[in-house]
Amino acid sequence: MGFPIHRPRRLRKNENIRRLVRETTLTVDDLVYPIFIEDGKNIKKEIPSMPGIYRWSLDTVDQELEEVVSLNIPAILLFGIPSHKDEVGSDTWSDEGVIQKAIRHIKKNYPNLYVITDVCFCEYTTHGHCGVLCNHDVDNDLTLENTKKQVVSHAKAGVDMVAPSGMMDGVVKAIREALDSEGFKDIPIMAYSAKYASSYYGPFREAADSAPAFGDRRTYQMDPANRLEAIREVQLDIEEGADIVMVKPALAYLDIIRDIKNSFNIPLAAYNVSGEYSMIKAAGKLGWIDEKKVMMETLTSMKRAGADIIITYFAKEVAKILKNG
Repeated sequence: MGFPIHRPRRLRKNENIRRLVRETTLTVDDLVYPIFIEDGKNIKKEIPSMPGIYRWSLDTVDQELEEVVSLNIPAILLFGIPSHKDEVGSDTWSDEGVIQKAIRHIKKNYPNLYVITDVCFCEYTTHGHCGVLCNHDVDNDLTLENTKKQVVSHAKAGVDMVAPSGMMDGVVKAIREALDSEGFKDIPIMAYSAKYASSYYGPFREAADSAPAFGDRRTYQMDPANRLEAIREVQLDIEEGADIVMVKPALAYLDIIRDIKNSFNIPLAAYNVSGEYSMIKAAGKLGWIDEKKVMMETLTSMKRAGADIIITYFAKEVAKILKNG
């Protein structure tokens, strides 16, 4: 029995009924806000390709952190820009490294803010690749050894969660074993399980000073054309001990988010990456779109696709909208 008995428009008549039958709701509890910490003093540098996003030094970042806390955003994801780079990224495991100092500062002054650290090497190496180079490619197993040192140093500094982003085979297992052997069995791992070799990362590489000096990252990040491989990558990370898995980027990979949500019973994060952010900002500035509405629609699509957690540079703007109604 169809029309005129069935009229779906009855449940769209006004905002109150639309709210009552809405299937997907975006909340501040879904959000993680990335923050860039640069070694040095008196630094607050806006990233040209990411309007509204800055690099901060530890003596200025409280301005950002206080706003995050006031908006009730539950978690931040830290990226570091060191003052010293070398071939292996040794600042990543230094007790006086930029991230280690940041963790201690935040946990001392904002103890209820959940701190996640990106675990990688591209921002810390002279060549901009995500690990130890051998014959112009990243050596997987040597990189794992340095990753172990990195996560243990983050744990000793007081981090709440680590998030390996380099796409090295076996990295979750290596991290879990390293943390457990040092007495940090309660620190969870958010794995960048399905991280694609995407062109959407361009603005981030400016933000983090992490562009590769040669070549690209296609030997370790996933081919954007592949779907089933993402399922396999997630399964491997779960078997190795991942507590949360991630799809990155999000907007062009909503099908992957849904596939993973349908296949696994595990918390799922989506990274709304820099290029996705910057495109909306640019189109909004030109007056081609309603920036706030497109922002909310875009993030809601990620939640609708199956993301439990959304890592986004829009987090503060979204939190303000949700707070003010």
